[in-house]
Amino acid sequence: MRTADPGDDAAARLAERLLGMRANREVIPVDPNHSVRWHEHDYPSPVARWNYHPEYEIHLIRKGTGKFIVGDHIGTFEAGQVSLVGSGLPHDWVSDLEPGEVLERRDAVIQFDGKWVDQAAAAIPEMVEIKPLLEQSARGIEFLGRSAQMAAAAIEAMGTTAGLERLHHLVELFAILARAPQEDRRYLADEWFRPQLDGQAAAVVDIVLEYVFSNHAGSVKMSEAAALVGMAEPTFSKYFKRSTGQNFSDLVRKLRLAHARRLLERSDKAISDICYEVGFSNLSNFNRHFLNDTGVTPRAYRQGAG
Repeated sequence: MRTADPGDDAAARLAERLLGMRANREVIPVDPNHSVRWHEHDYPSPVARWNYHPEYEIHLIRKGTGKFIVGDHIGTFEAGQVSLVGSGLPHDWVSDLEPGEVLERRDAVIQFDGKWVDQAAAAIPEMVEIKPLLEQSARGIEFLGRSAQMAAAAIEAMGTTAGLERLHHLVELFAILARAPQEDRRYLADEWFRPQLDGQAAAVVDIVLEYVFSNHAGSVKMSEAAALVGMAEPTFSKYFKRSTGQNFSDLVRKLRLAHARRLLERSDKAISDICYEVGFSNLSNFNRHFLNDTGVTPRAYRQGAG
């Protein structure tokens, strides 16, 4: 897992990194030989950070587990996750790593311009079928079940082919996602989510995410997060809210609850043990937040996931 020590040395390193990350947004290079850009990357990687871009992104996780944030949604992921991220929607996937560990070819990613879709639909009317999906992707969509499995296979096939065969798999992928039933879709960010991001804000949020994701089960303090990015607490609180659409405390709570949901689904640990493992200080507080977030109690959630 990525780590961030709130001590002086770590703060200095992160401050130096912050100064080097002031690009307005991630710039997606155009691939002159293909309609859309397909690429893969390791983790950690310079491109694997809190970022945003006007291009749409179809994202496949091939290896490992971890936490992800799309807009104001925080969840956990495992190998096989397929997501569609809308234009301008900030996102980040953070893997659980041992010190020094690298996940080679963790991600396969497809990125494309919305204008290209409009141009293609003008020449090929059948392409219109994908436009409602792109509108819905403004919130981010995680695909589940059979739809995710078929989409992952089409994404991988694109990476091993070229020319018309690659275009065939792209159209196949679009059809899979556009026709995915509602039970195979999980909409992520809230409909009202509207971040105010620039390059500086993206860099600040990325550093704070490192700190929170690395320490969420233990002590997470706004004062330490603010110190990491060289801000006073009141300034940091307003800046973080404006940049991410959510309060710092909400981010921490959502991450802890996402971790709790995974443990309820994939372990037989006692609910009281899960409560403390994910960072809550008492069981009643955990139960109340879990019910408010999911609409069910932890016990009912576990029974429904079984």
